[in-house]
Amino acid sequence: MKIITWNVNGIRAVEKKDFCSWLAGCGADVVCIQETKAKPEQLSKNLTAPEGYRAYWASAVKPGYSGTAIYSRTEPDKVETMGDSRFDDEGRVLMAYFGKLVVISAYFPNSQDKGARLDYKIAFCDAMLNKLDGLVAEGFDIVLCGDYNIAHKAIDLANPKTNEGNAGYLPEERAWMDKFTTSGYVDTFRHFCQEPKMYSWWSYRFHAREKNVGWRIDYANVNERLLPKVQSCTINSDVMGSDHCPVTLLLTL
Repeated sequence: MKIITWNVNGIRAVEKKDFCSWLAGCGADVVCIQETKAKPEQLSKNLTAPEGYRAYWASAVKPGYSGTAIYSRTEPDKVETMGDSRFDDEGRVLMAYFGKLVVISAYFPNSQDKGARLDYKIAFCDAMLNKLDGLVAEGFDIVLCGDYNIAHKAIDLANPKTNEGNAGYLPEERAWMDKFTTSGYVDTFRHFCQEPKMYSWWSYRFHAREKNVGWRIDYANVNERLLPKVQSCTINSDVMGSDHCPVTLLLTL
């Protein structure tokens, strides 16, 4: 099974940058999208009913904000949101069940300048971990795809020292990632690759992508029981169209 996750930073914007051609040729069984910034009724048929895929949406109440989606070649057994209005009202999570596998598209909140939304961010993180623990206890395996808005360690961003007080690299956020990855959930990219300068997001300013001054904040993490079936996790930095790039996970199922 090939699973791709991508924060498109506006699905209507990325449609104008050959997203549909990319989707048609990506070869994925499941594509998890974050930051759609749209409701399905605002979208073209090319986005809501692309050839070969079924599309599912979790949109924010606030127009043009947040939102997640899942494209799947096969119909899931069921698709659901987080089940918590604090997060569902912002379209933060969409979960697709395939037998005993749950693929989750998640757009973690940004803690914002001076940690203005840090409490909300950590509440989301803790609710997600609690949800995952419940699923794993019920016998499900999980793939948590998405933009976590957290660079876990110094290797995961170009300028760790100068960003220690900035959103996405706050001590509280990194501490939660420590807790998450020591609670039975594996950062699959780092499982295979310990190389530095591997990023999934770059600012639009200062030619950051051209200079590879970025952050790795997009993940495809799995529970430990599923890890033996993970073949690879790669960052597709050559795919353009957003300030993020896709991340691809290959599973043997």
